[in-house]
Amino acid sequence: MSNLTIQDSESRFNEYLKQSGKAHATVIAYAKDIEQLTEFLTGRGKLEIESVTSNDLEAYKEYLIQVYRSDKTVSRKVNSVKSYFRYLSDNRFIPDNPSRLVSQPQCEQTLPRFLSKTEYRALRDACRGDVRMLAVVETLLQTGMRISELAGLKVNDVDFDRDIINIETEGTGINRRVPLNETAKKAIKSYLRIRPRTREKTLFLTKTCKPFLVRNIRKSLDRYFRLAGLGPKIKVNDLRHTFIVEQLRAGLPMVYVSQIVGHKRLTTTEKYLAFVKIPDYDASIKIETL
Repeated sequence: MSNLTIQDSESRFNEYLKQSGKAHATVIAYAKDIEQLTEFLTGRGKLEIESVTSNDLEAYKEYLIQVYRSDKTVSRKVNSVKSYFRYLSDNRFIPDNPSRLVSQPQCEQTLPRFLSKTEYRALRDACRGDVRMLAVVETLLQTGMRISELAGLKVNDVDFDRDIINIETEGTGINRRVPLNETAKKAIKSYLRIRPRTREKTLFLTKTCKPFLVRNIRKSLDRYFRLAGLGPKIKVNDLRHTFIVEQLRAGLPMVYVSQIVGHKRLTTTEKYLAFVKIPDYDASIKIETL
């Protein structure tokens, strides 16, 4: 057993995360959460990780509740803390795991928000004069992919001959194939005709031939949500929710829908059944075009 400083234990955990194969965004989120914990603990005079007690962690949880006032955010950060101390305990950097005694805040389960046909048609109409953004909207809406996956698409990921899009799940090296229906196919082809001529392989670009980054895509989509009169509660991920709900309503098997959208657990897909009266399954059913 070694008396690690809090900073050294944080560094070891960060290195473990980088080697764990987790998605890059997940690694960054964990690292920021533990950095925040480190600042809190050192502010309480804690120098060695072994000196941290469950009382310290309970105090940290109360601090998070005061700062964020969101059970969901606090729960996520507490989960990061628990993962951190579990790693330290399993690798014998500390004799006991003080986070075992820290309870998670109770989170109210909220159902996914999805767009009605009237809403996504209004969004489509709002984007009609912007070929690139219409292609972005149709790709998200017709495939259910994540915004990070869309931002990472390469031109050659879109296979028009076989009507599929190849997606590599960020940080995992796992590939999945998503069906490309005629609506999305038409929108992407229209965009490719006006896409800047460049050696850049990323599919969606800015006017200066740089990759269209997630934050910029999100900002542009928020603008079109407002123009479509959808209100401030609509989020980018609601397009993904819409795809999932509509495919289940069309009768696609839940396992198949789960595979298309890249859910790690079938239980994640199951929560959408609250919105769905599933018809009798028909093997001839194809991906629903929204």
